[in-house]
Amino acid sequence: MASGRFGVTSRYLVSAKEIQIKMAQGAKPGEGGHLPGGKVYPWIARTRHSTPGVSLISPPPHHDIYSIEDLAQLIYDLKNANKDARISVKLVSEAGVGTVAAGVAKAGAQVILVSGYDGGTGAAPRSSIHNAGLPWELGLAETHQTLIQNGLRGKVRIETDGKLMSGRDVAIAAILGAEEFGFATAPLVAMGCVMMRVCNLDTCPVGVATQNPELRKNFKGKPEYVENFMRFIAQELREYMADLGVRGVDELVGRTDLLKVREGLSRRQESVDLTQILANPYEGSKQRVTFDPKQVYDFELEKTMDERVLLKQLKKAMDAGQKRSLEVDVSNTDRTFGTILGSEITKRLGDNLEEDSYRLLCRGAGGQSFGAFIPKGLTLELVGDSNDYFGKGLSGGKLIVYPPKASRFEASENIIIGNVALYGATSGKAFINGVAGERFCVRNSGATAVVEGVGDHGCEYMTGGRVVVLGGTGKNFAAGMSGGVAYVLDEGNDLYKRLNKEMVSSGEVTGKYDVLELKGLIQEHVAATNSAKGKEILERFEEYLPRFKRIIPHDYERVMKTIVQMEEKGLSAEQAQIEAFYANTRK
Repeated sequence: MASGRFGVTSRYLVSAKEIQIKMAQGAKPGEGGHLPGGKVYPWIARTRHSTPGVSLISPPPHHDIYSIEDLAQLIYDLKNANKDARISVKLVSEAGVGTVAAGVAKAGAQVILVSGYDGGTGAAPRSSIHNAGLPWELGLAETHQTLIQNGLRGKVRIETDGKLMSGRDVAIAAILGAEEFGFATAPLVAMGCVMMRVCNLDTCPVGVATQNPELRKNFKGKPEYVENFMRFIAQELREYMADLGVRGVDELVGRTDLLKVREGLSRRQESVDLTQILANPYEGSKQRVTFDPKQVYDFELEKTMDERVLLKQLKKAMDAGQKRSLEVDVSNTDRTFGTILGSEITKRLGDNLEEDSYRLLCRGAGGQSFGAFIPKGLTLELVGDSNDYFGKGLSGGKLIVYPPKASRFEASENIIIGNVALYGATSGKAFINGVAGERFCVRNSGATAVVEGVGDHGCEYMTGGRVVVLGGTGKNFAAGMSGGVAYVLDEGNDLYKRLNKEMVSSGEVTGKYDVLELKGLIQEHVAATNSAKGKEILERFEEYLPRFKRIIPHDYERVMKTIVQMEEKGLSAEQAQIEAFYANTRK
């Protein structure tokens, strides 16, 4: 679960045994990611819900996490999306990581991963590889000590990674506080990686970090190589434990008394002060220094409206495969409403049901993450308003929100949903009779949304889907947008002042297909929400049409045109994508 949310669907989440929120990467902390178009092969695009041959950009931060409370909300969202999965949070070794880890433990995560600067991807910028991050030893020791200091160590398992290469590394990691250990670089080398550090160029000579079919033929790795390597790691660890008189890994965790500074060091080496690592001030305390299953965080999911009301009333219909509708009252304390129901639908019935198979009419105020990750077949209609993260990760479901009939304010001029709505949405529809807050549809990769105004940074990092804005936008619209199309009503003819033009072009809606698509989406919006603004536009459509601007990314438009040309030549949709990919990445 990275900041880009690529391919994070309801199906993806319910399939997991562990879901890890990747707050940052050890090799390049604080940076986002950039996958060049030449590496977005059709099968990669399919997995990531994007377009072949079009570059993908991941935001540096998670846009739904700006505080520890926001992280707690995402942990809660994921627990709703899969009640049986362990929730892990990946942090990076840095000064102060212990304080963040304490917040993560309080927020309900079951695993905290402290990642070091070494190892990692060869696709990171060279300046980051050589200058960013810290060794895992520093962050791990601080995290372990801080959790003990705050009485939180038993709530979580601590994991570490960052180029663990031997049983000795594992023994030291355990002594400094780790219970689980991650390996990547060494197993890759065991399978043939020669550390060329050209992962970003798609030219890996041994076929490891490439999607090029010809280069992949060079791959000689076998699962048995990794299995054999891990057996050697385990054997060496056993030897070290035997020498230290330790019977199990749990007994080794936190035993910093077993470490000492090597003798015969140079003057420069002696100047390094390792006191804070070797002298754990909490060593010998009566508090448990490993994970305690009895202290596991209780999310109290049985108290959610999904468990108390929705599942109880819809279970029989789901078992029988029958359609059902339901009316409920909601309040803003009903966080992540509909997500547990959505996960059960996905598990029992799949993620490709007929639209509106299960329809909930909700009245009141929707809480954080209303309708997060809901699958196709589930429709949530909200008469009222909603908080932040509305429709986060929408996975095929339908969301409708509009004010009550008795409300006297102008819907098209008032905010009805909060910030970061439809973040990471992969498919589905949303019709919003009112204005949305900031960062609307960030990283949308396939959902269709109609809204009557948005705040700053709308459609940021979007890679697919359609967005119709029947009103004003804030500044920095379409920043980092590399796919999809946005239709914006530019009544003041000043959108260019707020549009981020680096990756997109803006023009009038003239193509026959675009006109039909725009009109059709507004018609759906009016049918769903009874929008006064939508009705007015439809009644005077020919007059309003010239005021709409079509925002489309340059690369996306070029690739889509090529796909259409290939299909006109008689190629199947899949063949057309492959040909378009090669046609555009060879240039």
